Amino acid sequence: MTITTLLVANRGEIACRIFRTCRDLGITTVAVYSDADADALHVREADLAVRLPGAAPADTYLRGDLVVAAARAAGADAVHPGYGFLSENAAFAAAVQDAGLVWVGPPVKAIELMASKTRAKELMAGAGVPLLAPVDPATAGPDDLPLLLKAAAGGGGRGMRIVRELVALPGELLAAAAEAASAFGDGEVFAEPYVERGRHVEVQVMADAHDTVWALGTRDCSLQRRHQKVIEEAPAPGLDEALRTRLHEAAVAAARAVGYRGAGTVEFLVSAEGRPYFLEMNTRLQVEHPVTEAVFGLDLVALQLRVAEGEPLPSPEPPQPSGHAVEARLYAEDPARDWQPQTGALLTLEVPEGPGLRLDTGYTGGDTIGVHYDPMIAKVIAHAPTRTEAVRLLARALERARIHGPVTNRDLLVRSLRHPDFAAARLDTGFYDRHLDDLTAPGAGDPATAALAATLAEAVRGPEAVRGAEAVRGAEAVRGAEAVRGAEAVRGAEAVRSTRPGGPAPARFGAWRNVPSQPQLKRYRSEPDGTEHEVAYRTPRTGTPEPYEIPGTRVLAATPDRVTLEVDGLTRHFTITAHGDRVHVDAADASYAFTALPRFTDPATHTAPGSLLAPMPGTVVRLAEDLVAGVTVEAGQPLIWLEAMKMEHRILAPASGTLTALHAAPGHQVEVGALLAVVQEDPAATPVPVPVPEETA
Repeated sequence: MTITTLLVANRGEIACRIFRTCRDLGITTVAVYSDADADALHVREADLAVRLPGAAPADTYLRGDLVVAAARAAGADAVHPGYGFLSENAAFAAAVQDAGLVWVGPPVKAIELMASKTRAKELMAGAGVPLLAPVDPATAGPDDLPLLLKAAAGGGGRGMRIVRELVALPGELLAAAAEAASAFGDGEVFAEPYVERGRHVEVQVMADAHDTVWALGTRDCSLQRRHQKVIEEAPAPGLDEALRTRLHEAAVAAARAVGYRGAGTVEFLVSAEGRPYFLEMNTRLQVEHPVTEAVFGLDLVALQLRVAEGEPLPSPEPPQPSGHAVEARLYAEDPARDWQPQTGALLTLEVPEGPGLRLDTGYTGGDTIGVHYDPMIAKVIAHAPTRTEAVRLLARALERARIHGPVTNRDLLVRSLRHPDFAAARLDTGFYDRHLDDLTAPGAGDPATAALAATLAEAVRGPEAVRGAEAVRGAEAVRGAEAVRGAEAVRGAEAVRSTRPGGPAPARFGAWRNVPSQPQLKRYRSEPDGTEHEVAYRTPRTGTPEPYEIPGTRVLAATPDRVTLEVDGLTRHFTITAHGDRVHVDAADASYAFTALPRFTDPATHTAPGSLLAPMPGTVVRLAEDLVAGVTVEAGQPLIWLEAMKMEHRILAPASGTLTALHAAPGHQVEVGALLAVVQEDPAATPVPVPVPEETA
């Protein structure tokens, strides 16, 4: 059957990716969308779109009946599931076929056989695929440690726990089962040995209905946070030819064992000694499929469509690979704050274009990153003749990208790609456990000079723009000249200073005067680290603003959106973009985000000690047992569970004491900063610092 109209049962980046191939093949595209995605890029790019009423995934993208009805209403003759959501749901695949539609995926039976990790392992053992021996948690002893608990029906790190002490095993089993039941509707959990410093290596397979199965090389996906991939590459570096051959043969055997058709991935854990163990088979297209496409010169989505139409693969053997490809997942999250997902307006998204570079995304500048879905903004892929060249190309492209809006992991990605261990291909799943502190430490950039560039650009915009920005900043505008002089007179004569909370005493500045030729002051706070910068400048009769008493710095050019400075004899260019009080400064080697601050600090309402605030927008999914106002809690005790952007986060008690107020309840939607509860500390208890809310997935 020839596919003429295809509905993609998904959203965001993968929907846009599939639509791109459909356009190349002349296939009409149909999107489905939730109310939260009404203006999303995948909806704008589709030829037709059907609304799925609601916002939560359970009400929209996970409603197979609504998706099938949408396909029929739009006149589609085929459905592509993408990845995530219903992509590995056998019942949905069957419903699509029962409706007379072409299912662009593997046979229902293959999905069923691989849906449970425990049953899949039994099947793979019969096919001769290497496995880790399962461990019965009921009889586990010290020699079995460490253990890895995994949800049988899981994926994406949900329901996964590492157990290093037997005393923790019962509690972790209960927690893993509860999370698995919540995420997948199946609380089955199994245990297996946890391989320290193991590598996550996978093989892409493509099979048709004519007995051809391709093994399309290996991918290394070892760089992960919370068991979710961050950087992937093909081919997996550092594997000898014998191991590659064994992995390819095992992947083909796995595909043949279930009568597989279409694109799939067989995942392995490779020990430090080079022994491979089967993890699972993903019966769908993988997020990281672009690196395989780049190396083999293929369009895997086009091949999926070809196989779904009943056609054979182009040849009995796959094409020969060429070069090396690396992919980085750009997430709206803060790695320095326990990987907290971020939301808000994505004001700018510009990634350099050029030979060997590819961008897959579901967003453009002006879109909003919401709370309901995965925080991935885009995937950036680089392909080059060698691994070294591909890594260098990708790191530089990320460094030069202009990304304005929520905090992202962009700096972490650049530093990861340039880390000595990554450069030397010393890869394993514990990479971020060992290196995260170094990778998120303050960088070697020059935020003070970037703040100066932001100040000069604002000064060029003119006094009306400055006054307009100041007018919205609160009551300072009416305090009068005497208050201004009194607050500023203590600041001394230095032009630029940077202070970090808890750091050295701030430098002092000269008195502020509202006279253009005299020094004027601008204050910024760096985001997200909170460092404050003060910049003094003046505007002489020439009309071009200049820094005040900053030796070695000269203004070569200044416009509202671009400033060129000579700093110690080196010419540097800065691009400045202002969005209200938020200012983004992009330089050749780094990017900076600042929040413009009032000239004087206003007294602000202070949160009561012990207040637990929502660290992000989300939904309260559960409370600790018997949690009510008046109960006694212990420092570090999990009190409230929030779900946001497909992850679950625990809110912990900041100190031992009494819960004096509880404002959260299961099902409540909360905004960032919402007061959830208050704990009154017991003076007799040992105080502890307020912990960062911990993700549990």
